[in-house]
Amino acid sequence: MSQHEENREIPTEDPGAEGPAETDDLQSADGEPSERAIATQDLEQEIEGIQDRLLRLQAEFDNYRKREARERSAAWARAKADLVQKLLGALDDLQRVSHLDPDKTSAPAIIHGVSLVERKLMDALGREGLARIGEVGEPFDPHRHEAISTLSAPSPDKEGTVAAVAIPGYEFGSQLLRPAQVQVHEHRPAS
Repeated sequence: MSQHEENREIPTEDPGAEGPAETDDLQSADGEPSERAIATQDLEQEIEGIQDRLLRLQAEFDNYRKREARERSAAWARAKADLVQKLLGALDDLQRVSHLDPDKTSAPAIIHGVSLVERKLMDALGREGLARIGEVGEPFDPHRHEAISTLSAPSPDKEGTVAAVAIPGYEFGSQLLRPAQVQVHEHRPAS
């Protein structure tokens, strides 16, 4: 053996022992927590923090949904009460008409009174967005009118227009509540 070979140390491996490069993952050689152990603890704390924030956000969102539902319900109740309050005057007038003595009141006077109550009621509902649809002479619109029959048009230019209104329709804002039931002019050429 040469001298150069004698000075060279040959590492020996002990399968049961760990070398300095293969120390325990959680502790360093001097018994202190390793960087990996510290990183793992940091990640666990971060995960716990995120989970806590998530739970808080879920609770906040749940509270928000409940609060919105309560506020929506309260706003709806206020809107209904406001509408009913606007109709109370017409209701009072109807009550007065219903208590009239038929022996002392003429039929034309009752009809006039009821027509005034109708106008008062329509005015109150109109201010809220209710609109009557279905007028004689307007073009027939299948989206707003329901044709219940046809009538012969007096002239070709009247074809497709409303001839008569059996039951008026109503819209509330842009929402159709009920289509108007109408008779429609139809041009029938002379045979």
